[in-house]
Amino acid sequence: MRRRFAVASFSLAVVLGCGTLPAAAAAPADTSRSALAAPDVDVTKVQAHLSELSAIAGRNGGNRRSTTQGYRDSVAYVKGKLQAAGYTVTEQPCTSGCTSGAGPNLIAEWPRGDANNVYMFGAHLDGVSAGPGMNDNGSGSAALLENALTLAQQNPAMRNRVRFAWWTDEEQGLNGSKFYVRSLSSTQRSQIRAYYNFDMVASTNGGYFINHITSSAAAPMKAYWDSLGLRPEENTEGAGRSDDYPFEQAGIPTSGYAMGASARKTSAQAAKWGGTAGSAYDPCYHRSCDTLTNINATGLNRAADGIAHTLWQQAVS
Repeated sequence: MRRRFAVASFSLAVVLGCGTLPAAAAAPADTSRSALAAPDVDVTKVQAHLSELSAIAGRNGGNRRSTTQGYRDSVAYVKGKLQAAGYTVTEQPCTSGCTSGAGPNLIAEWPRGDANNVYMFGAHLDGVSAGPGMNDNGSGSAALLENALTLAQQNPAMRNRVRFAWWTDEEQGLNGSKFYVRSLSSTQRSQIRAYYNFDMVASTNGGYFINHITSSAAAPMKAYWDSLGLRPEENTEGAGRSDDYPFEQAGIPTSGYAMGASARKTSAQAAKWGGTAGSAYDPCYHRSCDTLTNINATGLNRAADGIAHTLWQQAVS
C-alpha cells in the first residue's frame, strides 16, 4: 500500500512476537468450509510463494521495487506459474504515467466463462526499496496466485470470466493500475462487473477490513468472514490508497480485503480480534523488517479462502 499523500525461519502457525492475533482466535477449520462450494486454498502453498518472493528480493539487493530486477524476477515467477496452469498471460508495459524503468503489469485470464461479464482480482506486486515487502504486498500477491492456481486445478464450469492482475508501481502512486484502467475502451470497462483488491492481508497486529463493506460487490467477501465470526469493519485507512481506487474512479464496483498498515488498533478492535491496542496493525509497514517473520498466517489463510469463496460465488457455475 502506498503512503497517503506520498508521490509516490518462517512459521506455518500464527507468527509470534509482533503483536499477532492469538491462536485461540482462529475459527474451526471445517465448520464453515463444509457449507461452501469453494475449495480450501492451502495456506502452506501461499506461504511457499511468499518464500520465493523473499528469495527473489534477497538475490536483488533486498527489495522488489517496481524499477528493479527484483520486481522483474517477481513478474517472471508469477507468470511462469500461471502459464504452466493454462492461463492466457500478458505483460502490459506501463508506457505512460509510471516511474521511469518500472516493470510491466501482469494480466492473466482464465479462458472460460462469459467474456462480457468479467470479475477481476488484483494485487500490487511491487514493494518499497526499504525491504522485501512480504506483507506489503507479497501477502496479497501470493494469496492471489494460489487462488488462480487452485481455480485452474479445480477447473470448474464457469458462468462468468475471471481475470487476475498483478500491478506495477503501486507504491509510487497507483501508477500501474491507473495505466491499465486508462487503457480500457468503454466497452471493456463495462464488461468488468467488479474489481477486488488485496493489499496487506497478513498484518501481524491486523484487523479484518473490507473495502465498501456494505456494497453488493462486497457481499460475498463479508459473508465469508462473517461465517468465521470475525465481524469485519470498513477499510477506512486504505480508502483511495491502493489499486481499487482507479477502478472506483472509473465507475467500476470495487471491494477487497485488508488487515491494516500504519494506523493503530483500537481497544475495541483488540477486544474483538486480539492483538495489541495502541500499536500499528503492521509494525513493519514500509520498513526493512517486512520479512517472512512479518506474516500472520491465520489472517493470510482467512483472506485466501475468502478470495476463493468470492470467486466461486461470482463466476463459477
